Amino acid sequence: MSAEQQGERGFVVVDKRGAGADEAAQPAAEAERALPKPDFAALAISLGHSALFHLGLVVDPQTGQKGAKDLPLARQTIDLVEMLQEKTRGNLTADEARLLEDLLYDLRARYVEASK
Repeated sequence: MSAEQQGERGFVVVDKRGAGADEAAQPAAEAERALPKPDFAALAISLGHSALFHLGLVVDPQTGQKGAKDLPLARQTIDLVEMLQEKTRGNLTADEARLLEDLLYDLRARYVEASK
C-alpha cells in the first residue's frame, strides 16, 4: 500500500526563491556586505560583551535598559573565554593572546566587583 492509500500525506516542496526576490533580497544583501569579516578578536570581544551584559553592566540595545545581573551566566561566559584561551594556547598571535589575557583579567575583576 502506498502512503496515499493509507491516508497519509507526504510533504510538498514549494520553491519561492524567485518570488519577490528583487525587493527582499536587496536589503539583506546590503546588510550582509556591511558586516565585517569574522575573526578571532571579534569572537573574543563578543563573548566578553556577553559576560558584561550578564553582569548588568551593558545596555540591551532593544530595550535601552541594563541587563539584569545573572552571576551564574556571567561566570559561565567567563569560563568559556578561559576555555578558549586554554584550547588555543600556542596557536594565537601575540596580539590575540594578549587580547584574551586582558579580557579575562577585566572580566574577572568586574565579576568580583559585581559579586559583592
